[in-house]
Amino acid sequence: MSEALRRLLAETTEHPVITPHLGVLTLQFQLYGCDDIKAKRRTFTPMRAIWGKEPDLAVVETGDLDALDRATWSIAALGTSTQLIQQRLDQVEKAIEQRIDAPVLDVQREML
Repeated sequence: MSEALRRLLAETTEHPVITPHLGVLTLQFQLYGCDDIKAKRRTFTPMRAIWGKEPDLAVVETGDLDALDRATWSIAALGTSTQLIQQRLDQVEKAIEQRIDAPVLDVQREML
């Protein structure tokens, strides 16, 4: 074993190992009055503008991309514990329900 590899192994054992946890919140929305895809995108502009800039979140439209009457969005949260992720996703879900002008039909959560 080379000296460089021994130093690298020694350095990695000195630092604590943090295992990140991932939570995914998937929301399905019902839309009314969207005549085209641009109108649909305008409805969900705050999704990316507000929560897409958060360092611990990733926001993406994951389904019903071409449908004008519904939309499916997923928010992934990364954290050090499942409990913290659950709290963060609760907070985001409540804020989305207040800011997005579309009723939520279905909510799914998955912890990885």
